[in-house]
Amino acid sequence: MKPQPRTYRTRMARPGLVGFRVTVKETDLMILAARDLSLRARDLVIQERQQLEAYIAQRPEFLTTLQPLPADSYAPPVVQNMLAAGLQMKVGPMAAVAGAIAERVGKALATDSEEVIVENGGDIFLKINSLATVALFAGKSPLSHRLGLKIAPELSPLGVCTSSGTVGHSLSFGRADAACVLAPSTALADAAATALGNRVQNADAIPYALGWLADVKGILGGVIVVGDKLGVWGRVELIPL
Repeated sequence: MKPQPRTYRTRMARPGLVGFRVTVKETDLMILAARDLSLRARDLVIQERQQLEAYIAQRPEFLTTLQPLPADSYAPPVVQNMLAAGLQMKVGPMAAVAGAIAERVGKALATDSEEVIVENGGDIFLKINSLATVALFAGKSPLSHRLGLKIAPELSPLGVCTSSGTVGHSLSFGRADAACVLAPSTALADAAATALGNRVQNADAIPYALGWLADVKGILGGVIVVGDKLGVWGRVELIPL
C-alpha cells in the first residue's frame, strides 16, 4: 500500500517553536521544539526502535497478536509501556507503538526544550506551557479539520491519539472516521483510541462507546466522529477552525 501523504503536517506550527522531521524505518515523526533537535531525536528513535526490535526478535507474537500480553518486568521501557497499555485496554501491544515512541522521544527532548510536541502518524505527545489547538482530522467527514481540541497547559504532558476505521493504515474493527482519546499517558491514549474505534460500527454506537470510555481509568476525554455525527465526553473543549 502506498503511504498517504501527511498533508495535515502543513498545519503544524506554534510561535517560538521550530519544526523538524525525523524518520527511521517505519517511524516518521514531526516535532516542534525550541530549536532544531533533530540529531538528538534521531538518536532517541534509533535507541527505542533497537530495543523494540530486539524484543520482537525474541517474542515474535508481540508484533502480530491482537490480544493483550502479560507484563514483563525484564522488557525495555518502551515495551513495558506498550504491554501495560495493551493489557489495560485489552488490545495487542502494537496498538500503542506510535504513542509510546512519541511519548518517550518527547519526554527526553523536554530536558532541552520547555515545550515539545511530537506527532507520530496522527498520535501526539504535547508538553506545553500555554494554550494549544489540535486539529481533528476525520477523513472524508464534513467535520474533518473544521474542529479543533483546545488543550490547556495544565493538562500537559498529554497524549492526544486518534484511530480511524476509514483513514490510514492502522488496524480498526470499527467504522469511525475518528476516535480520539486524551490521556496523560500517550501510549495509553493510543491503545484506548484503537479500543474506542473498535466499538463504533455506526453513529448509533457513539453514546455507548463514550460511556465505555468514561469508565476507563487514566483517560481524560474522548471524541468520536462518524460522518456528520459527533460525540464528546470528558475534559474536551472543541473550537471551530
